[in-house]
Amino acid sequence: MKLITGYIQNFLKRAGSYIFIATLASRCLSFFASWIALKLIDDKELGVVLFAYNIIIFLIPISGLGLNQSLIRYGALLKTKEEKDSLFLYVTKKGFLATIVIIALIIAVSFLIDFQFENTQLYVIILSFVLLPTYFFEIIRAQFRLQHDNKSFAYTEFFMSFILVISVFVLSYLFQEIGYSIALLVAPLFTSLLFIKKLNVNFSIKINLPIIDFSFWKYGFFASLSNVVTQLLFVIDILLIGYLLKDTEMVTNYRYVSLIPFSLLFLPRVFMATDFVSYTENIFDRKYIVNYIKSYMLFFFLISSLMLIFSFLFAEELLSLLDINFIQFSETFLILMIGIVGIYIFRGLFGNLLSSIGKAHVNYYIATIALLINIASNYYLIPTMGIKGAAITTAILMWFTGIISMILFWIYYNKVLITRE
Repeated sequence: MKLITGYIQNFLKRAGSYIFIATLASRCLSFFASWIALKLIDDKELGVVLFAYNIIIFLIPISGLGLNQSLIRYGALLKTKEEKDSLFLYVTKKGFLATIVIIALIIAVSFLIDFQFENTQLYVIILSFVLLPTYFFEIIRAQFRLQHDNKSFAYTEFFMSFILVISVFVLSYLFQEIGYSIALLVAPLFTSLLFIKKLNVNFSIKINLPIIDFSFWKYGFFASLSNVVTQLLFVIDILLIGYLLKDTEMVTNYRYVSLIPFSLLFLPRVFMATDFVSYTENIFDRKYIVNYIKSYMLFFFLISSLMLIFSFLFAEELLSLLDINFIQFSETFLILMIGIVGIYIFRGLFGNLLSSIGKAHVNYYIATIALLINIASNYYLIPTMGIKGAAITTAILMWFTGIISMILFWIYYNKVLITRE
């Protein structure tokens, strides 16, 4: 019990409560925005937009070639504000140029693909521009974390979702599915403009930092690839359901049935976002890391147990909040709930610990193997079991990637400690 209380106290000292409340409010607002879109836009048209958006989602982490990932990890190793500001300006400039190139490539490739659903290309082109404001949004948030200003970091999360709700309502009401697409771009753009001044960055500073080398770029690149593949693990179900079942309504059904389980993944992210800089600074202190792991796993084991009990008792009631027609997919919902426990206890923790010791490429390899298994399994299960088959595959892979991450972390961590000795 002391492990849990100590863990929570340290979490609160780092303003973790602000991040928790803001993230929870953000998830509720995002849920509300999705509900608004569901009510204002025809299901089939919304399904096409969601299909296109899920193509873009898995590319979002690669915006800026992952330099936002390098910023948070290598920035934690810098000592002065001037050095951190200089690194921020470097990733802002280089990341902007890289993102513009990526957007141009997406648009060019969209003309070469024969999309299954009408207007998909149009939405892909519109939504590709989401990459740019999202990249700026992420580096601003990373800089707040490096400044140990977790309160401001939390506020960015809340305001982005608040602006999303307003823009989705107004633009979807006025322009239907086109308006919804534009709303997804407007939210991170306005939020970035709102918070950039609060960073108090000296834009004239320029320091030659020795950490900016090939390893710096390599880390960000593999971290971004890892996030791309991880995002694709969630997106591939939507894409394969649309491709194999050729039914946009089933795409919408799975998207909304999975909305609650996937939204609950915010909790381990809250703790990782709060603690990443701190445990990266102490990553070579074995006693500190072991104690942190024990505390984290015990805490999330208890949370997972309570979450599963509640889900099995009130599955139908939860789905009816979205739409009464979704109750028929309660088994699919429960399968996904079991799956996210693997993320709660294992993957969320050990995936981030691998990154903190500079092994972002290992996360990429794990996610890539899982993706290949996902595709092979879904090609069999989706045609035979529908969206339930997609949920089974996803749930198994959540546990698989988590346990493999834990095993590989201890292997590499022990090697790193031996090398330092």
